[in-house]
Amino acid sequence: MLTVLFDHIEALGLVRSVVTVPWLYPALSALHIVGIGTLFGSIAAVDLRLLRFLGSQFDPALPILVKMAVFGFALAVTTGLLLASVRISDYAQNNAFLTKMTILAVAGFNAWLLRRLRPGADLAALVGTLRGRLSATASLFLWLGAVFAGRWIAFI
Repeated sequence: MLTVLFDHIEALGLVRSVVTVPWLYPALSALHIVGIGTLFGSIAAVDLRLLRFLGSQFDPALPILVKMAVFGFALAVTTGLLLASVRISDYAQNNAFLTKMTILAVAGFNAWLLRRLRPGADLAALVGTLRGRLSATASLFLWLGAVFAGRWIAFI
């Protein structure tokens, strides 16, 4: 059943265009990297502030950094889906890809949980708290792990 679904995805016109239009795959790949960089750079700054490695002068920038991270995530997911769709049946059997998807789910849950436990709270209010420090530490390791797993996809 999954094989039929994967074959259908790989046969979609947009997915076929990614393969047949010479410049499209490299452009999507570059945009995927831009998305990852925007996401990770923004999240790393937020996490470093939650851990008090960055000073309080960064507090006003926290909401903007979160919005940048969401944008980077959206760009990375959109381009990543298109890139993976080209060979989704192969990726579905690739342990590095599956590991990356698992890490992304846990990282997303960690971010959701941080905000859910203090709904409406300004992130600056979580700086230095146990919840903020634990979430930030997990976040840094998870997003870094997703980047490493993503790089291994091509080598497995």
